[in-house]
Amino acid sequence: MAPTVGANHVLFKNRSDAGLLLSDALAEFCQKPVCLFGLARGGVVVAESIAHKLNIPFDILVIKKLSSPHNPEFAIGAVAPDNVSVVHWKDVQRAGGDEVSIGHAIKELSGSVKRDMARLRKGKKPIDITGKTVILIDDGAATGATMETAVLWAYKKRARKVIVALPVASKDVIARLKPEVDAIIVHTPIDHFESVGSYYKTFDQVSD
Repeated sequence: MAPTVGANHVLFKNRSDAGLLLSDALAEFCQKPVCLFGLARGGVVVAESIAHKLNIPFDILVIKKLSSPHNPEFAIGAVAPDNVSVVHWKDVQRAGGDEVSIGHAIKELSGSVKRDMARLRKGKKPIDITGKTVILIDDGAATGATMETAVLWAYKKRARKVIVALPVASKDVIARLKPEVDAIIVHTPIDHFESVGSYYKTFDQVSD
């Protein structure tokens, strides 16, 4: 069932529904060896739906947003596991940040990422992505900072190919990510992007 197109929004029923809608477009990339990574938390729900339909393994990936010093909702970068991070320094400068404060923030977020990964895995070993096609899933992308960091993490872990798949994303994000990956699949590109949740009929907070 296609999403409802309204006056302002494209509405998916929920994250699982969004995953099912992405599945058909991802089938061509599912020749083995391949695995999915859902960005915690919301992307995990989308990824689970895809993994079940396409019968491919999936894992979790915790990415923490690096927020602007004066606007917590605006991402100026992000931090991934294994000491991988991306910082948009032009945005840092505009926000009045500096290298020392950003360095402290990255260190703090890196510790938080490590703790969350351990807690959510509950002792299970991560999937080894060396030489594999890795499909990175989130429930949407407004600025693209978290997904950009996830892409860098996957390449540093020696993925053979990296595919980004999103139910909804701004066209600016798509243009920025496209040169960095082997393919980007977006069900609904948006010109004037609002919050990710505004494109879902149900967008409840995902618990651990």
